[in-house]
Amino acid sequence: MIEARPSRTALRVAMRRAAHQLFDNPKVLDDPIAMPIIGPKAAEKLKTESPDAFGKFGLGIRALMVARSRYAEEALARSIARGATQYVILGAGLDTFAYRNPYAESALRVFEVDFPATQEWKRRNLKEAQIAIPSSVTYAPVDFERQTLSEGLRLAGFDVAKPTFFSWLGVTMYLTDDAITSTFGLIASTPPGGGVAFDYAIPVESLSLLGRLALRAMMRRVAAAGEPFRTFFDPSALKTRLLGLGFHGIEDLGAEEINARYFAGRSDKLRVVGRLGRLMSAEI
Repeated sequence: MIEARPSRTALRVAMRRAAHQLFDNPKVLDDPIAMPIIGPKAAEKLKTESPDAFGKFGLGIRALMVARSRYAEEALARSIARGATQYVILGAGLDTFAYRNPYAESALRVFEVDFPATQEWKRRNLKEAQIAIPSSVTYAPVDFERQTLSEGLRLAGFDVAKPTFFSWLGVTMYLTDDAITSTFGLIASTPPGGGVAFDYAIPVESLSLLGRLALRAMMRRVAAAGEPFRTFFDPSALKTRLLGLGFHGIEDLGAEEINARYFAGRSDKLRVVGRLGRLMSAEI
C-alpha cells in the first residue's frame, strides 16, 4: 500500500461487483449496496460502460469477483451453523456484507480489517451514501508495516476464545509468503467451528500462453497502482500446507468448478475464464 492513500484495486473490485448488479441477470451475488458504496462519480462512470466492457477477459474477472464473494458468504453460513459468532473480513475494501448482514447483530460480530487510509475512504463513502454502520461492525485498521494482524484485532476487541470465520479475498497475491503463513497460523489457532475462505493465484508458468499474457497485463496494472503481485501457489502444495496447520474440510475450486456451481445454464457470457484465479475454503 502507498502511505495515506486508499487501495485503487479495492475500487476496481467494487466496481466489478456493482457492474454485476447493473448488467447481469440472474444475480450470482444480490447486493443492493454495491452501487451506492462506490460513490456517485464511479457509479455514473459505470453506467456509461458497455455490459461486456473489456471483452471476454473483463467478463471473466467480473464473474470471479462476484463468485468469490458468494462463495465466502456461503462458507460463512456453514461456519455459523458450526458455532462461529465472529466474522473477520481481511482486506475488506468496499465489501458490503456488514451492511446487508442477514444475521442478528447479537449473533454475529463483524470485524473489517484493512489499511487505515482505505477504511477512512470507505467510511466517507458510507456516510455520503447514507448507509448506516450497524453496531455489530468493528473496524480494525491495520498498517502491516507497523503492527501485526493479531495486535490489530486485539485492539479492536476481537475475542480469541470464540469460533471465528475469516474471509480473505483479493489479498494473498499481494503479500509475502511469510505474511500469508503467519495469517493462516493465526486463523488455525482459533477455536473449532470457524474457518476461512480465500482466493489465490497460481504460478505464471502453469498457465497457457494466453493466460500468461493476461496475468502479466494484470500484474502491470496493479504494480502501477502500487500494489504488485508477490505470491503464487500450487494448489496441491497449498492444500498440504493447510492440512499441516490443522485445517480440515478443504475445498479447492478452479474455473470449471466455479462455473458449474455459479454460472451453469446462463444465457449470457458471464463466466470465469482461464486458470488464473482459484477459490479455497478450509474448516477449523
